[in-house]
Amino acid sequence: MSGFDKHWLDLREVADHAARDRDLRKRVIDHVVAAREDALVLDLGAGTGSTLRALLPEALHWRWRLADNDPLLLAEALNRHGQSVQIECVEAHLDDVSADVFSGARLVTASALFDLVSEKFLTQLLTQLPRSDIGLYAALNYDGTCDWDDPHPMDRKVVAAFNDHQRQDKGFGPALGPAAAPVLRSLLEDRGFRVEMAPSPWRLGPAQAELQQHFVFGMATAAAETRLLEEGELDDWRSARLERVDHSGCTVGHWDVFASR
Repeated sequence: MSGFDKHWLDLREVADHAARDRDLRKRVIDHVVAAREDALVLDLGAGTGSTLRALLPEALHWRWRLADNDPLLLAEALNRHGQSVQIECVEAHLDDVSADVFSGARLVTASALFDLVSEKFLTQLLTQLPRSDIGLYAALNYDGTCDWDDPHPMDRKVVAAFNDHQRQDKGFGPALGPAAAPVLRSLLEDRGFRVEMAPSPWRLGPAQAELQQHFVFGMATAAAETRLLEEGELDDWRSARLERVDHSGCTVGHWDVFASR
């Protein structure tokens, strides 16, 4: 994982960083530095290192282990930060990450990932977190809500179809989609973790017109693949939404989750 285009990752990064809950971010940082200044953080589905950047400047002195199946994205992360941050890159599919990859980590992070995986995947992942002092920071888990400033008659139907697509297999079994955060919380609490959750919605306006365009195209494409909507209706919705990105906006719901013992 990640399977995403670098341009898309860069495009969404500003919205992602603005959306992260600040109080939860501070708790994550406090958890890491309470161990030692150069504590190890394992980032799953790391891409080009967006999670690392979201935790700067505090993260400059941490050691980072970035895991992803895309060597080009990992190379980009190393190119951007290898001179200033201690980085180890691990090329691996997240369904096949060895226990050694988790060794020594004070914190495991994942951003915009766990809504794409199955409950079985999460259950297996949590067995890799045996140490009493390890934490898990899962940010930007999509919650199934998307609200536009200027409603369109097809909004609810398109979002419902999109959410149906989000629950389909993304390579890790049937995806949790909008249920990711509450399922993750339940699994963590069952294993004795203290869990904190906070909303982290995208708030997109005209300044994020290009990101809105990509989001609308992606939502319409996913909705079309479910075959739950008439093609003409979906085309009309996509056209109407694209016409409005320069003077309107939307809110896309997410949750941040932090767990510790």
